[in-house]
Amino acid sequence: MTVKSSISLSAEQHAFARAQVKDGSFPSVSAVVQHGLELLRQKSEGERAERAALKALLEERAKGAFVGAATMRSRLDSFTAARRRADRDAD
Repeated sequence: MTVKSSISLSAEQHAFARAQVKDGSFPSVSAVVQHGLELLRQKSEGERAERAALKALLEERAKGAFVGAATMRSRLDSFTAARRRADRDAD
């Protein structure tokens, strides 16, 4: 279903949309605007999903044991050393 809506565009936005139509990328200025809104919707949904995943991860980690700075530094040093060995062995 299509709903008619009145919108205002800046002169620059309108010129860009008209150029897209002229180049054959879209059949109308309306189609350009619809595509832009769809991209914005997809971006918004992706960001919402990322925030939800981050929140779930943080909540899960909050339930786990605390890892102190010294332990984390040791783990990172071990990881870095293993990574360097792997890179050397690959050469």
